[in-house]
Amino acid sequence: MAHLPAPDDWREANRAMWDERVPIHLTSDFYDLDAFRAGRDPLCDFQADELGDVTGKSVLHLQCHIGLDTLSLARRGASHVVGLDFSAPAVEAARDLAAELGYGPDRACFVAADVYDAVEAVPDTAYDIVYTGIGALCWLPDIVRWAETVAALVAPGGFLYLSEFHPLVDALDEATASRIAYDYFNREPWIDETPGTYADTTAPTSCNRRVEWQHPLGSVISALAAAGLRIEFLHEHDMTLFPRFGSLQPEAGTPYYRLPPDQPRVPLMYSLRASKPPTHH
Repeated sequence: MAHLPAPDDWREANRAMWDERVPIHLTSDFYDLDAFRAGRDPLCDFQADELGDVTGKSVLHLQCHIGLDTLSLARRGASHVVGLDFSAPAVEAARDLAAELGYGPDRACFVAADVYDAVEAVPDTAYDIVYTGIGALCWLPDIVRWAETVAALVAPGGFLYLSEFHPLVDALDEATASRIAYDYFNREPWIDETPGTYADTTAPTSCNRRVEWQHPLGSVISALAAAGLRIEFLHEHDMTLFPRFGSLQPEAGTPYYRLPPDQPRVPLMYSLRASKPPTHH
């Protein structure tokens, strides 16, 4: 099924929306920069486990926002991390944070560019790990082009690590997440103008127009496979990071929300690793 045409302003609208939210996110409890500066790791436990040891590896983080995950990978021992985001204020914030933490550009470098232009925009031709964090793919209209971009940037013997909200989430009813209320296979751009941000729903904002897309699991997996990557695993997770549904309950001592124990579980997030075969001489 072909995507319906996106509104002409989709990229500009989304960039303006993200640009405006950077200062809100920098002071939000959600991102808690003071705790991050003091050593808090923003990666989920499953992300850290599935990534494995990153010591000595080069890492490219696509759609890095203000760079917390990127910098946490440097803290975990990556030899060189590059973060890319289309929001110039987000990239500036990430650079400032890197400098505060004592990382020079040789160790942690941030680039303002569109994800589809990443091959030309990043400083190196390939990376041991290409990383994409949660909540990134919905901003991209073309998942095939994204997968081709990723595959071009993974070094032979390296891998893509992706963790995301499960696309089934977009089909569930908001109150209980117990019934299918929306079309899982919807290909139309989804336009929203809700003010605020996930990090602070009450924050006053004026750039509220945003354009998003749904990408069913099969589309993501097939695009990566077609781009020449080998799927090593696909894990589905029964918890999420936001109280997106009225029935979700916070899990004590973790960053997660789960459905109540008397309700059937559904996947709320997924993660995958896809590798590029090593070259044999």
